[in-house]
Amino acid sequence: MGKVSIGLRGWRFEEEEIFTDDEEFKPLEEIPEDPRQRLLRLSRLVEQPCDACYLIHGEADKQRCNPAAYVYGEPMDEIVLCADHEPDFVYWYQNAGGSDLRGDPEFAAAFHQWFADDNRAPEGFGGVDHVETDPEALPDLPTPEEIHDRLEEDYEPREIDLREYIDEPDEPPAEDRVDDEEFDDLDLDTEYPTGE
Repeated sequence: MGKVSIGLRGWRFEEEEIFTDDEEFKPLEEIPEDPRQRLLRLSRLVEQPCDACYLIHGEADKQRCNPAAYVYGEPMDEIVLCADHEPDFVYWYQNAGGSDLRGDPEFAAAFHQWFADDNRAPEGFGGVDHVETDPEALPDLPTPEEIHDRLEEDYEPREIDLREYIDEPDEPPAEDRVDDEEFDDLDLDTEYPTGE
């Protein structure tokens, strides 16, 4: 088994981490944390418009945006792009400082700003050559509803006693202990002068 993109190109998964021997998705709890997080995020991103198109057209003209075909960056700080704008991202990443921000929380914002400032890849600059072996052989990505249902079906609420995590203080030495009888004559209703 090798690496595979699912839903959108860009993020690649180790097949044995996410698929069973029958080429079905493993139950979510059996998928390691990083690929599971990316799969869950992908279920939302496949419906998104291209970030670059959105910067051009805005919310009011969102229907003119191309659908996402590629995803780069880290979950929740990713950039989704259409085929027309992937070369702009690749150029920014390779030639305009984007690679210096890899893993940085400002990664997506920096590309968006670069693009919004009317920067583009030079004419004829190509994007990444993605290899398609057999896209039809992959199982369909679960829908957000299917993922939610999977998470709910195995969820068992449990009570956590936080007292288990508190370190009990050591008993003070005998000479430092205070006898409760010493406080019997203490008048706590006494009014003390204030600075007013």
